[in-house]
Parts: sequence; C-alpha cells; structure tokens
Amino acid sequence: MTDVTSDAAATRLRRSPLHERHTALGAKFAPFGGWEMPLEYAGGGVLKEHTAVRTGVGVFDVSHLGKARITGPGAADFVNACLTNDLRRIGPGQAQYTLCCDDATGGVVDDIIAYLHADDHVFLIPNAANTAEVVRRLRAAAPAGVEVSDEHEAYAVLAVQGPRSAELLAALGLPTEHGYMSFSTATLDGMGLSACRTGYTGELGYELVVPAAHAVAVWDALFAAGAAYELRACGLAARDTLRTEMGYPLHGQDLSLEITPLQGRSGWAVGWDKPAFWGRDALLAEKAAGPRRTLRGLVAVDRAIPRPGMAVYVGDTRVGTVTSGTFSPTRKEGIALALLDTDPKLADGDVVEVDIRGRRAQMTVTRPPFITPSVR
Repeated sequence: MTDVTSDAAATRLRRSPLHERHTALGAKFAPFGGWEMPLEYAGGGVLKEHTAVRTGVGVFDVSHLGKARITGPGAADFVNACLTNDLRRIGPGQAQYTLCCDDATGGVVDDIIAYLHADDHVFLIPNAANTAEVVRRLRAAAPAGVEVSDEHEAYAVLAVQGPRSAELLAALGLPTEHGYMSFSTATLDGMGLSACRTGYTGELGYELVVPAAHAVAVWDALFAAGAAYELRACGLAARDTLRTEMGYPLHGQDLSLEITPLQGRSGWAVGWDKPAFWGRDALLAEKAAGPRRTLRGLVAVDRAIPRPGMAVYVGDTRVGTVTSGTFSPTRKEGIALALLDTDPKLADGDVVEVDIRGRRAQMTVTRPPFITPSVR
C-alpha cells in the first residue's frame, strides 16, 4: 500500500462515487487495484476502526471491487464449467465463494463471490485489479447467447460489518434475516439495492450493492441512522487487519497465479467432483501428489510483527515465506499467514523463526483463524 502523493498520480486512478464523503471525513487515501480508496480516517485510525467492527459496527466503501454480470440461457451452467466451486450446491438468492483458475497451471487468477440470481443470471464480484482479466477469460469462453458484461463502475459496494450491523440495517427497514452467504433485494427511500450476508471481517455483516448514482444517498442514510449505534467509517487498512485475523486470503499475496487453491488452503472452494472447471486437470494432479507447500498461520512468541516477503526458517533451513503479516489489534501480538514447505512437515505448535530485517523472531505455527469468528 502506497500513499497517493500527487494530483497527477490521483488522476490515473479511478475514484469511488463516495470520494467526496471520504475527503470530508479526513481520509488518508491509497491506491488499490487502480482505484484511489480510503486507507484510514482522521480521528480514529486503524486500531479504532478495527475495534469498531469487532465490538460495534463499521462501514467500508469497497466500491473498487469488480462487478460482472453473466446472463442468457445456461449462464449458471457456463459459470459452473469455468469457476472452481459448484454452483449446483446453492440456489437462487444465495452466494458462493469461488475461484477463477488458470486452465493450464491451476494457479489462481482471482477469488470471487458469485451471486446466483437464476439459471440465466449470475452476478460476480471479483477483485478490482483482476476484473478485466476475469471478464476477458469468461467472454472468450462464453457460448452463443451468453453475455458477459463488465459493470465495474456501475455499482458501489458498502460493507456494513460488526455485531450491531443487523440492528443498523433493520433501523433503515432493510432485510437482515436471510442466512449467511445469501442476499435479498430491497429498497431504501425508493432506491433499489441488494443486501448480501457476506463480508471479509469475520463478523456478522452485510454488503450493500448499490447503483453508483445512489451511493451517496445510501451512505448518508447509514450515517444518519448509525449515530445511535456509534457507526464508524473504516478504511481498507482495518479491513486488512480484520481479514488477516480471520486467516482470509488476499489475492496477490496468499493466492495468485503462482499459488494454487491447494497451496492456499482453499481446496474447500473447489468442486472436485465436477466434470469441468478451469485448472481441473492440473489441480487433480497436484492433489494426488500433494502440494509442495501450504498456507499456515504464525503467531509471534515475542513482540515481533511479521510482514509479507519475510523468510521463514527452521534452523539454517529456509522453509517458507510470509505472505500476509500484521499486528493483531484483538490479540495484541504479531500474526501472519505464510507459505511453508510440506517437507519437512511442520505441525501446529512447532516453532519457526522469521527473519525480520536481519533479526530472527520466534513464531508458533498454528491453524487460522486467529480469533473466534462471529461471521455466521
């Protein structure tokens, strides 16, 4: 994450329809996947924003996330033959975490949330930087009659997260009773939107998919009602500490074209029994042989804070690399996700060393999440 330091740099980045609202709140901006987005806000900072989500309610503008729509006869079957997870496991009104993999290598092009509206209508939310590539691959494979539309800037996405998120949305008359990984359409002051029981924090939460033209009005309505719940605007730095505490992977670090679902411990999002999906042959071969490395959790023994790219050792032998690392505001200690070799085999509870700028820091291998989740 790098601060945007000049107007010239900012002009090369897309902006959320809520940019002026963030500026008014004293946001510090940074580029994310080609967008200029709030990193944190004045008067709070990462720790307060993180705590608000764990104990109350916070709202994130994640409008930089991609949006793509696949429509036409057999659209759901088409998507199911491309992406890893099995859409047949869910029905209309439900969402599913899935992966777009490279057909030749099984590496992860992107991780995606798929919203199943109907057999002829699927809505996808990929990551910002990968949206164009996901759309390109789907368009190239789409049969006649199936249309793949890039709607990246047509919608804003507001993530309302935290134990009081349902109270806040209910106060606005929005639906909150639907189950985890499902969605409902609704209106707010005559404005249509989707309320999705999804999120990236490990807490009870909802993501509101709103037409971009209505984003400011929905944001203002949230804050007007949210005063009673001490609603706090939260930036993407807090989103990162929250997702790391949950052990959720970040594409480009914990999953990538070089890191397969099996290596990234995302094999649960693969429909292994499906007859077809991109990367199937490569992933079945890797599964049979066993991945050479896997994503594991690390907890610092002392006050060290691991960061991405740091080497992990057992004695003099390098056994892996930190992919995500941060200070956990909840645990008050350093935590990390790291790709560790499967040979030698390391068990939970084993101690490894992370090279932090030339100093070895001891860390304990563990299985994420690093906190007790409340997402459901």
